[in-house]
Amino acid sequence: QTTFERGLELHAKVTVFAEGCHGHLAKQLYKRYNLREKCQPQSYGIGLKELWTINEKKWKPGRVEHTVGWPLDRHTYGGSFLYHLNEGEPLVALGFVVGLDYQNPYLNPFREFQRWKHHPSVQPTLEGGTRIAYGARALNEGGFQSVPKLTFPGGLLIGCSPGLMNVPKIKGTHTAMKSGMLASEAIFNQLVNENLQSKTIGLDVQEYEENLKKSWVWKELYAVRNIRPSCHSILGVYGGMIYTGIFYWILRGKEPWTLKHPGPDFAQLKPAKDCTPIEYPKPDGKISFDLLSSVALSGTNHEHDQPAHLTLKDDSIPVSRNLAVFDGPEQRFCPAGVYEYVPLETGEGSRLQINAQNCVHCKTCDIKDPSQNINWVVPEGGGGPAYNGM
Repeated sequence: QTTFERGLELHAKVTVFAEGCHGHLAKQLYKRYNLREKCQPQSYGIGLKELWTINEKKWKPGRVEHTVGWPLDRHTYGGSFLYHLNEGEPLVALGFVVGLDYQNPYLNPFREFQRWKHHPSVQPTLEGGTRIAYGARALNEGGFQSVPKLTFPGGLLIGCSPGLMNVPKIKGTHTAMKSGMLASEAIFNQLVNENLQSKTIGLDVQEYEENLKKSWVWKELYAVRNIRPSCHSILGVYGGMIYTGIFYWILRGKEPWTLKHPGPDFAQLKPAKDCTPIEYPKPDGKISFDLLSSVALSGTNHEHDQPAHLTLKDDSIPVSRNLAVFDGPEQRFCPAGVYEYVPLETGEGSRLQINAQNCVHCKTCDIKDPSQNINWVVPEGGGGPAYNGM
């Protein structure tokens, strides 16, 4: 094609990978350098978020509200946030996070979020307001147990790429910034101390990981390490809350054990025949909304004539396994309506249609596909969501 331009090849002694959660390059680095050999599988959540302008009388700048549980069942980890922003106009940012180790293939994170907004403690804040932005992104929730080896010859991982998020606080910007500062200091030291005659080979800056483990980042992640996995007891999320009360608030995470995660998120999904479909209320168009009008607010755009950046390793698997066994969960877990099962033209059976132009780059499909058949690659030409104020 006439507009095709070859990719650039960049050469550096150290490349810093700061891709955020489930980066497409980090995913390959883990395999190539075996960086996940000594850690547990990463666990994830999907975070959905909206920005609203609300009635000024209801606006309380600086107010922070967090909830856990409802409308999810007790075996599904998740919760919400509602922040009154102090931006000079009555804005609130609100969102809902669902742990991607959920079991019921009928669960729809977007519709859970829309339902949550009707709770009597949330709805009054939004009444009379206007929704101005929508978006979604996967978050790392594995915490301390799931942090991989951070350095390898020629590069290192910082921020939310290896998963330095404080899970119960849904906060990772502070740890990400600190990891970046420690990485740059360690790289600078190694470059300055290096013999000028050195070969042009990639440097393995192990000092960075050593310094990170001596910093407050490591202490903070260690203290909250058991909160997320404690929700996998028989009591579910309630057990997690009791555990958090005793061992985090009282003992500050100093208990001498470290709980394990049950395994990769995609493997937790149960077959549809063992689960109950979830009836979701219809959106009212004032507080709750349908999916497509939400995606329109994300400003997402991809050139329509480019190859789809959502690729399948095997085209037959969606219908033969995902639809047959799990009732096509990708049509529910995608927060942008990318995956649709549509009837075949012949009238018999269905096929998976991928509306790649809707994709908001959240990475949920790459994580939660029970067959691990979807491979998210970078779209051509830098398309994607155009988040404004998010």
